[in-house]
Amino acid sequence: MASLTVTVKGQVTLKRELLKHLGIKPGERVEFEKLPGGELKLRAARPSGSIDSFIGRHAGKLKKPLSIAEMNEIAAAGWAGELHDE
Repeated sequence: MASLTVTVKGQVTLKRELLKHLGIKPGERVEFEKLPGGELKLRAARPSGSIDSFIGRHAGKLKKPLSIAEMNEIAAAGWAGELHDE
């Protein structure tokens, strides 16, 4: 079992091998779940999206319909976590 040292500020640093195992890259977020017995469950936070947010994002904002290629680009950006609220 790996161990980590807690800093004076109450912080820990996860080693690169643990981040790689979790599939977490620099700048990404992690989620913690408190479990009984003083344990934590740690996992990569994955962006959640829905078709409603995809459709509603562009409602009434465009003068012309989107092309299939434009829709594919928007969908790919959303799944990659690159879309942000305006």
